[in-house]
Amino acid sequence: MTIPTSFNAFRIHNDDAGYRSGIEAVSVDDLAPGEVVIRTAYSSVNFKDALAGTGQGKILRRFPLVGGIDVAGHVVASTDPAFREGDEVLVTGCGLSETRDGGYSQYARLESKWVIALPKGLSLRESMILGTAGFTAALALLRMTENRQTPELGPLAVTGASGGVGSLALDIFSRAGYQVHAISGKAEQSDYLKEIGASEVLGRDALATTRPMETARFGGGLDNVGGPMLTSLLAQTVPYGNVASAGLAATAELDATVMPFIIRGVSLLGVASAGTARDIRQAVWQHLASDWKPRHLKRICTREVRLEQLPEVFATMLAGGSLGRTLVAVG
Repeated sequence: MTIPTSFNAFRIHNDDAGYRSGIEAVSVDDLAPGEVVIRTAYSSVNFKDALAGTGQGKILRRFPLVGGIDVAGHVVASTDPAFREGDEVLVTGCGLSETRDGGYSQYARLESKWVIALPKGLSLRESMILGTAGFTAALALLRMTENRQTPELGPLAVTGASGGVGSLALDIFSRAGYQVHAISGKAEQSDYLKEIGASEVLGRDALATTRPMETARFGGGLDNVGGPMLTSLLAQTVPYGNVASAGLAATAELDATVMPFIIRGVSLLGVASAGTARDIRQAVWQHLASDWKPRHLKRICTREVRLEQLPEVFATMLAGGSLGRTLVAVG
């Protein structure tokens, strides 16, 4: 397939003219080097994308770069024999929109070591409704199950439940056989949260305790918020339950005691999706295409946009107004 000499990309700059982003014409030669070139079909919007696109977070390590930490599409050229023209592939994280040009571009050039063949059971569209958010939620569950988490330990709490990671975690965890309690400050979204997998919806006050130990009520959980809510979740987790930390929507601070760890044997597991080893990455995507595939992807995808609508989406997300997942249709 012939790659056009120029195409549209949502590019981010930071120079003497200031921090700015928008659509501009680029060529393949403008993109970071890589063995695989794809025609992009879809990307997605994550909290990290909103921070990068607006400059409200120090995400990019070099400029200019194309934004978008997720990308999926068809291979149009490859110097790696593992990938052929027409193959459906995806990449999430792995330096995209951080040290390398990302997925908000009609064509993307990628390092083959991070390219994942689209697993059977997922479409390109579904893979980007999942994207980094779904990958993060599934990686958290993988880490918990590897540390002996079982449904018998009790319900898993999910904080920030109405966001992308939270919404997909509700669906993935319930699909895997767990009872899931959504923790959310958006009471008006209770019906949505129950529809996608929550057996109970609790307000933020459920994780408002400041005591180092509380009555154990959760088998474990996934925290996307940080700070006091994570501390409270640890204090309410049953013996040998696991709490995965995957976000800092409220704060990066953690003021906690060691008591849940040394008295109940609770484990706090870090979830760093961006640099996950390839073998683990492939295992997670295989789960997402089969036994952990969410049942409510169409419902969780609450918005589909084009590249030119990204600034509006970023503003809504950073203001706390997003729900579920926003898919970016590029192709």
